[in-house]
Amino acid sequence: MADAFRLALEEAHTFVGATAPNPPVGCVLLDAVGEVLAKAAHVRAGQPHAEAAAIAACRAAGLVERIHTAVVTLEPCSHTGRTPPCTEALLSTPVRAVWIGALDPHPRAPGVGFARLGQAGLAVAMISELDHPDAPELARAAGRLIAPFAKLSRTGRPWVLVKTALDVRSGMIPPPVAKTFTSPQSLAHAHRLRRGCEAIITGSGTVLADDPTFTVRHVADHPGRRRRLAILDRRGRTPGAYLDAAAARGLDASLHTDIPALLDKLGAAGVLSALVEAGPTVRQAFLDAELWDEEVVFQRSALPGDPDRVEVRTRLASAQP
Repeated sequence: MADAFRLALEEAHTFVGATAPNPPVGCVLLDAVGEVLAKAAHVRAGQPHAEAAAIAACRAAGLVERIHTAVVTLEPCSHTGRTPPCTEALLSTPVRAVWIGALDPHPRAPGVGFARLGQAGLAVAMISELDHPDAPELARAAGRLIAPFAKLSRTGRPWVLVKTALDVRSGMIPPPVAKTFTSPQSLAHAHRLRRGCEAIITGSGTVLADDPTFTVRHVADHPGRRRRLAILDRRGRTPGAYLDAAAARGLDASLHTDIPALLDKLGAAGVLSALVEAGPTVRQAFLDAELWDEEVVFQRSALPGDPDRVEVRTRLASAQP
């Protein structure tokens, strides 16, 4: 079961940054002896949810009658939105057991899908209850996967991820004629972070100093994804030509003067995750105001050829369920 849940997490992570305003979700269907029949993820809002997609794959392969266990990273929904309820999709199959990674964090929804499946006679359990040494780790991974959706549901604001790159002396300013001092491996990691967010937040100082493109490179991007580029600019210094060029690159750029108001606007637009890629002043403003949730720090090694040190810091309040 632990291996099946890891597979479900992998499926979901493939589409982090593509599903907003819905959360990324992965599902694996097993037969009575634990053989994987199908795996699927929620790909985009308006498209089938992970459970429905996995069931459809089983039906297409003629395997639906063998479905015994569903492993899903998030509690199946029990309401009708743009797609039918996942609980009813599961109940249309012979499934007998459902393992869930995390409950739906929406204030009106936690436990509703769980209860519906249980009332229908299925054995329903949380992955944290699995008798396996990796159960706590798997439960934490499921919680982190939906942390942006949980925060948006609870506060109306997106998850704020701060990306920080430091040189060997903990400075943030690249050398002349360079835009970065991080290693190729760290660059790929940073672009995966960018791919996983629906909005990028920067400052006018960064725009003027670096003329950054803020496109996803080094890794494949989600097809057709347009991101918001929010530029904090109290003095109106951002050139109009930069805004036009950003639009041509597939970014919806806008200027802002107030961080809390910006986060409210992004949340109202359904943004799950916002990545702060800015200089020391904007970074510190987010940290000092405690308007951040997670910071990924890349620090260059003092030894040539050694990998950068990567540290993930989570604000204590954001780590609470």
